[in-house]
Amino acid sequence: MNQPDTPTSRRRLSAVWLIPLVAALIGLWLVFSYLSSQGPIITLKLEDAEGINAGKTAIKTRNVQIGVVESVSLSEDLSHTLLSVQMQADTDRMLFSDSQFWVVKPRVGREGISGLNTVLSGAYIELLPGSNGKKTKTFTVKNSPPPEKTGDGLFLKLVSEPGTNINNGDPVSFRNLKVGRVVETQFDRQAKLFRHRLFIEKPYDVLVSESSRFWKVSGIGFQLDARGFQAQLSSLEALLGGGISFSVPDASMATGAPVEDGHQFKLHNSQESARRALYTQTLDYVLLVERSVRGLTAGAPVEYRGIRVGTVEQVPWAFGEHGPSAMTDNPIPVLIRLEPQRVNRQSNIALTTWKEEISQMVHNGLRASLKAGNLLTGSLFVELAFHQNAPTSDTSLTYNSVPVMPSVGSGGLSKLEDQLHALLETLNELPIKNMADNLNNNLKHLSGVTGRIESLLADPALNTLPQQISSNLNALDATLQGWQSGGDGYQELQGTLQKLNRLLDSAEPLLDTLNEQPNALIFQRHPTTDPQPRGAQ
Repeated sequence: MNQPDTPTSRRRLSAVWLIPLVAALIGLWLVFSYLSSQGPIITLKLEDAEGINAGKTAIKTRNVQIGVVESVSLSEDLSHTLLSVQMQADTDRMLFSDSQFWVVKPRVGREGISGLNTVLSGAYIELLPGSNGKKTKTFTVKNSPPPEKTGDGLFLKLVSEPGTNINNGDPVSFRNLKVGRVVETQFDRQAKLFRHRLFIEKPYDVLVSESSRFWKVSGIGFQLDARGFQAQLSSLEALLGGGISFSVPDASMATGAPVEDGHQFKLHNSQESARRALYTQTLDYVLLVERSVRGLTAGAPVEYRGIRVGTVEQVPWAFGEHGPSAMTDNPIPVLIRLEPQRVNRQSNIALTTWKEEISQMVHNGLRASLKAGNLLTGSLFVELAFHQNAPTSDTSLTYNSVPVMPSVGSGGLSKLEDQLHALLETLNELPIKNMADNLNNNLKHLSGVTGRIESLLADPALNTLPQQISSNLNALDATLQGWQSGGDGYQELQGTLQKLNRLLDSAEPLLDTLNEQPNALIFQRHPTTDPQPRGAQ
């Protein structure tokens, strides 16, 4: 018979219950261990999820995985993609508001080829830890690495106007040597300017100074103006995508002190405009041109005896501001800018002294004129030269508060045009019709003379004349051959000359006597005594 349970036996627990209890404790420990090993869950925003896979795409920093993408979804307005990321433990110290994320995947661009290690493994998201102490759980993922990942070097700011076409990754060169690149480009809506961030690698950062100027390069450049034909060929990378170049454009100018991170420069459209930016001390003058200014453009050089001393600033300048009636007889004003630093090569110029000396030079005959710089394009430039016979000019004359530089008539091509115009006017005044009528009459008279000559040439007697002349010449030739050495005529002539010679030899005593006593033919050569008459004897 079974004995009834006693209170002692009911209070005794079975060992079977220990197994589920231990299992529950182990499960709780595993849950606690899992939760304690997990970090925070953050949200990442990016434009599209190309190459991103839930449960596979990793979050890395310095090639160490610190998280994984758990889910991929679209935003409510469908404008971007949201990623839910489970971070590992101890990653809170990396996640601040200045932390930066970007996608690493294979890229081929102006910066080169990058991300080749993700061809097989797939894209991943790189984290650059922040440090400002401001906690956040939402971040924006960029498509390219931030500038801080570029390396050691110098970061500069660059301001450019719309239309310069500068993009991230464009090369930055110094005398065709690549020394950096554009790492960031933003558009300032308020100022309507582009703001770029440049990175200059070490050791080339020492090439940047306060006197450095930056300008845009386009690979291949051609320019045909008053200075002639100019061609520019940059590096292959600049040829394919453009870029930026910098240096001190004028080698004679001081390089200036080195710059620090964040120094701001202005981007110029060309090297010439960058060079002009060095000349900060200038003198403005106005030319009052009486003739046409066609061919003269802003940027044309102002030269003195072949040396550039300035630049044409504006053509025309403040012309027609008083209405069309003022444009009828008034000369065309042209604003020029003299740049003494081009000649002096110094950073500080005594402008007052220069102005006084130029005023004295104007008093002594310094005048401006337009000259042809290029016959192909018709480009003009301004030449300053002394003219001894120039009329006296008032040096205090101004135009819109700017001193007037007196000018004289243009020479060169303009003078040639005036001469051609005068020649054409003279030709128009000639009696062309009367001259043409006289010429026609003379041609008719000449035609009659030509007909008579043709009739004379057709006479048969004239045709036999050459034969008769030929016969006479043959007879004359035969006659002359008879008088040659050995001929009959020659021998007869020689005999005659011998007889004449003997005759002269015989007459020589007689001639001598007559020379001594001319009356020898009448009186005796030796006279005798007079005869005596016989009666006297």
